[in-house]
Amino acid sequence: MSKIQVDTIDTRSGTSTLTLGSTNASTIALGSGDVQSNFLYPVFEATRSGSQTISDNTNTKIACDVETWDSAGDYDNSTNYRFTPTTAGKYYIYGQAVCSIAQEQIVRYSLFIRKNGSDVKYMSYYFTGNPAYIVPSYVATIIDFNGSSDYVELWCKIEKASSGTIVIDGGTPGPTFGGYKLIGA
Repeated sequence: MSKIQVDTIDTRSGTSTLTLGSTNASTIALGSGDVQSNFLYPVFEATRSGSQTISDNTNTKIACDVETWDSAGDYDNSTNYRFTPTTAGKYYIYGQAVCSIAQEQIVRYSLFIRKNGSDVKYMSYYFTGNPAYIVPSYVATIIDFNGSSDYVELWCKIEKASSGTIVIDGGTPGPTFGGYKLIGA
């Protein structure tokens, strides 16, 4: 094995890509304390600015309209409230929300992650015989994206026993929807 010691490696004038290794190099090891700058990117997270009223027993998209971060500009926080990554790979996607109603009327509450309009992962709570009035929930999964047209959204469905307005609580802490690309995926 050979060793090269230098202070700086840079591209030559007129180029912007630096290639380490060749077709027979499968791993590049970084030293202790060294950081690869593009780990876990792209990344996004969005929250909701205020409460969102939810119709009884109806699938409803949670409109996270405030971006905490969006490294590649792939999250739409104004119309579709969805993440459409332009970089293919496997992503860790997560969502959380708190559902509430003025009285103890929540019978069923589900929080969904949907890819291209189909349920991928969900968390459900059933309160038959003992309705609740506030329910926090969290859901997460790993999803493979093609990097061009796949998208993901956060949805919920709430069923109440009788009267009362159902809301997804906004503000801090409010609903959160986010994700990031996994290393090497």
